[in-house]
Amino acid sequence: MSRTRAGAALSTLSPAQQAVLEAAKLDLSNLSSERTAQDAERRSLARDFCSDTVTAPPQAMLEYAFKVTSFGDDVFQRDYCTNALEKHVANLCGKEAGLFISSGTMGNQIALRCLLEQPPYSVLCDQRSHLSQYETGGAAYNSGATLIPVVPSDGRFLSLEDVKKHIILTDDIHYATTQVIALENTLNGSVHPQQSILEIASFGKQHGMKMHLDGARLWHVAVETGQPLSELCSPFDTVTLCFSKGLGAPAGSILVGTEKTIALARRYRKLFGGAMRQIGILSACAAYALTHHLSLLPSVHSKAKRLAQGLQDMGISITTPVETCMVWFDPSPVGLTTENIASEAAALQEPITMFGSNRVVVHIQTSDEAIDDLLRLVRSLIQNGGPTGRGTTVLRGVYSARL
Repeated sequence: MSRTRAGAALSTLSPAQQAVLEAAKLDLSNLSSERTAQDAERRSLARDFCSDTVTAPPQAMLEYAFKVTSFGDDVFQRDYCTNALEKHVANLCGKEAGLFISSGTMGNQIALRCLLEQPPYSVLCDQRSHLSQYETGGAAYNSGATLIPVVPSDGRFLSLEDVKKHIILTDDIHYATTQVIALENTLNGSVHPQQSILEIASFGKQHGMKMHLDGARLWHVAVETGQPLSELCSPFDTVTLCFSKGLGAPAGSILVGTEKTIALARRYRKLFGGAMRQIGILSACAAYALTHHLSLLPSVHSKAKRLAQGLQDMGISITTPVETCMVWFDPSPVGLTTENIASEAAALQEPITMFGSNRVVVHIQTSDEAIDDLLRLVRSLIQNGGPTGRGTTVLRGVYSARL
């Protein structure tokens, strides 16, 4: 409709109708103070070690997305950007089809719902996994499945022996037979050895199991090991991969599998309320991330390893070998706590953000300076015998001298 016709139509509205239209208006361009705060927050992401989910889309990504985005309705599979992205990632993973989904959690839940058949049934997974710890009991709520959360015997990866020990194969009516083995790679930043995965998958399929992989950070595995995604995904019936974790897109994940499975997944996505309309702009951001951000992950891994080595050189225990983007550490051998470090870091003139847990995460927007500054802070705390409540002064004025 032309502006002239639209204006003419508005002129015929009653005062009550016009009041409805006026009440709905919202001008976000007036939020200058919030925008200033947001700009400052964007700059602070270089010093945020909480997670790789905190990254913000760079201007170049947004410009690319606005330039190439499609405006088709994805519910009707008419969005050509999304269709192209789904096909591309499915091909990368050696699968027949893909489905754009709003989050990795939704992808895991849809995958389980597709793979599980007649209840009662159970899903075996790592006790530390996202599926077990951080999906609000979704397997039980959405699929009526019992989880069998297993603690790895070596403290790092589920092994075939761990699976054999805990899997339920009996036809005893007192038990919920295992139908799906769900693995995660990476898990806590560690790469699950592919040979171990192949052994588990071979055993599972001998017993009629389906295999699912939470591959939210599988991009890291491919980059670190040089193994193609198709090889990493081959043991699994379904795989989820995240575009926002690691790759820095603003939102979105993808579920890949057979055409039959993805057709069913599309139906469950609708059931779960996850079907979206014009999502080409999100798909374009994901495409930009694959093209321009995947190549940044080797640097991320190098920074994480440098941070870990620096902490270890000061006597801090690195509790898990650093392979990708996460550093797990214990500062107690030098008389510090993670809370000490986090609170001192937050009080700096240029704050460093940490959760106060024993995990720090390096991401594509983490700066080398932030790593240097964190190491200086920890070294200063150790030299001063721990936090004094008076602050710390180190090089370049990064930390303010506080009384």
